[in-house]
Amino acid sequence: MQFDQLQTGDHARVSGFKDVPESYRIRLMSLGLTPGTPFLVQHRAPLGDPIAILVRGFRLSLRSHEAVGLMVDKL
Repeated sequence: MQFDQLQTGDHARVSGFKDVPESYRIRLMSLGLTPGTPFLVQHRAPLGDPIAILVRGFRLSLRSHEAVGLMVDKL
């Protein structure tokens, strides 16, 4: 499933990247979003964007259009 389909409170794991430019894929991975990494969706802004997640002990906010190619498995 795609990242933007997750709801607040969902636990998920990064499964990979689909149609993401290499430079941006490297950026996401440098932020800790490597395949196999679990995370928790903590908060969605009132209009649904950005989405705050708890990953590797820190809070990371991503805009839906930035993470459109981030594929996840809901846990």
